[in-house]
Amino acid sequence: MEPQQASDSTRPDSILIVDFGSQVTQLIARRVREAGVYSEIAPFTTAEEAFHRLQPKGIILSGSPAGVPEEGSPRAPQIVFDSGLPILGICYGQQVMTHQLGGEVRPGHETGEGGEFGRAFLTVTRPCALFDGLWAEGERHQVWMSHGDKVTRFADGFEIVATSDGAPFAVIADEKRKYYGTQFHPEVVHTPDGGKLIANFVRHVCGLAGDWTMAEFRKTKIAEIRAQVGKGRVICGLSGGVDSAVAAVLIHEAIGEQLTCVFVDHGLMRLNEAEQVVTLFRDHYNIPLVHVNAEEMFLSGLAGETDPEKKRKFIGKAFIDLFEAEANKVGGADFLAQGTLYPDVIESVSFTGGPSVTIKSHHNVGGLPERMNMALVEPLRELFKDEVRELGRELGLPEAFVGRHPFPGPGLAIRIPGEVTKERCDILRKADAIYLEEIRAAGLYDAIWQAFAVLLPVRTVGVMGDYRTYDSVLALRAVTSTDGMTADVYPFEAAFLGRVATRIVNEVKGVNRVVYDYTSKPPGTIEWE
Repeated sequence: MEPQQASDSTRPDSILIVDFGSQVTQLIARRVREAGVYSEIAPFTTAEEAFHRLQPKGIILSGSPAGVPEEGSPRAPQIVFDSGLPILGICYGQQVMTHQLGGEVRPGHETGEGGEFGRAFLTVTRPCALFDGLWAEGERHQVWMSHGDKVTRFADGFEIVATSDGAPFAVIADEKRKYYGTQFHPEVVHTPDGGKLIANFVRHVCGLAGDWTMAEFRKTKIAEIRAQVGKGRVICGLSGGVDSAVAAVLIHEAIGEQLTCVFVDHGLMRLNEAEQVVTLFRDHYNIPLVHVNAEEMFLSGLAGETDPEKKRKFIGKAFIDLFEAEANKVGGADFLAQGTLYPDVIESVSFTGGPSVTIKSHHNVGGLPERMNMALVEPLRELFKDEVRELGRELGLPEAFVGRHPFPGPGLAIRIPGEVTKERCDILRKADAIYLEEIRAAGLYDAIWQAFAVLLPVRTVGVMGDYRTYDSVLALRAVTSTDGMTADVYPFEAAFLGRVATRIVNEVKGVNRVVYDYTSKPPGTIEWE
C-alpha cells in the first residue's frame, strides 16, 4: 500500500524536476530545497503523472547522457509546455526544450567545434531574471560545462543572455513565457553561483516564498500519518541509527501509544549503544519499546563463519525472523514503519530501457510487509540524509543521536574480518570507543562522514615492557563524503594518529599494533566487508 498523498490543503508549493538520466539530478533537488522550496524528481517516463499529483509551480528539466539528435532519446511530456508554468532547462534540458519548441540542436562533431567539458567562463550579454541581484551585464563568471551537442538555432521567443567560448547559447531566455535554458550545470559545486541562480528561478521567477522548513514538514507529516494510520497500530524496528530513530519519534508524536518499537540487540553494537537506545526511547520519550537481547543467538550462529556475504545473510535473516516473532507477540499491528530516505526511492533512469526502482536491498526489515500483511509507513521518504538530521533536531532528539556517523545493519560483524566472537567484539568495542573519543576531543567528529576501527584476523609480534607479545592488528578508518557513494580519506595529522595508537595499545588488551587505512572509495569500499 502506498503512503497516502497529502491533501491539496497540506501539499507544499513545489518544483517538479524531470529527470532524463543525469548523474547529478539529485543535486538539483538539493539546491531547490536549500532555497526553501519543496521539490521532487520524476523520470521523464512518469513526469506527466507526477505533474498531476504535485501540481507544481515550476519545472526544471535535467541533464542527460543522451543526445537530443539521437534516435529514441528522451523528451519532456507536452503538458509541461502547455501548462504555462516557468521552465528551467539545464544542459540536455536546455537542448530538449529548444528542440521541442521548434529550435535546432546538432551534435558537436557536426558543428566542427566539439563540446565543452569542465570549467568554463561565460559573459553576461543581457539582463535576465535568473541573474537578478547576482550577475550584471558585461561580467564574466565561472561555470561548469559538460556537453557534446549544441543548440544551433533557438526557438521563437528566445534570446541569448550569456555566451561562452564554446557555447554561443550558454544561457537563453524567453522572459515572456518565463522559459530559461543554461548550457552549463548550475547544480554542481563547480559553478560557484549555481545555487543562487536556481534560487532566483524558484523564488523570483516562480514566485515561491521559500518557506518550506522542517517545522512545516513536521506539521504536515504528522497530519499525514494520522490520516493514513487512523486508529491502527504501527510497529517500528529500531536499529540505533538516525533514520529509524527520527521516524519513530515523529510517528510517536503523531499517534502516541499506537506505536510500538522493537529493538533487536544482536550484540554487535558499539560500546554502550544498546543502553543508549533503550534509555532514550523507553525513559526519555516514553515510547513503548520491546528490547530483545539476542546476543547469544547471533554469536552462536556466526561461530566458525568467515565468509563476509554469509555473515551478512545470516544476520539479515535472523534479524527478520526475530523481529517478526516479536511483532506477532505484540499482536495486531496494521502498519510497519521504516526510515526509508528519498535517495532510496528515486527511480534511476535509463533513457533506453526506462526507469528502474533502486530501493536498497539491505533494509533491516526488507520483505517483512509482504510476509506480515502490513502496510508501510515511511514518513522520511521525501527527505535527504542531512534533512533527516535537521528534522531530528526539530523533534528535540539529542545531538549525540542526530549527528552520529552511519553504522551498518550487521554492526561490528563486518568490522571483524574472519570469525566473529564475543571476545573479539569486546576488543573492537573498546578500541573503537577510544578512537571516537579522541576524534570528538579533537573537534573533528562533524568534519568526518564515518570513522571506525576494524579488528583484523592478523597477529604480529610486539614488545611491551620486557615481554614479547603476539596480538591482533587494529586498523583505523576515517573518510569524508557527501552521500557515501564516493569517499576520500580524512587527512589526520601524524601526532593525532600516534596519540590514538598509543592509547589503544596501552588500554586494550589483545591489540599490539595499529595501522591507518589510506584507501579512498573507489577503489576501496568504506566498510571492509
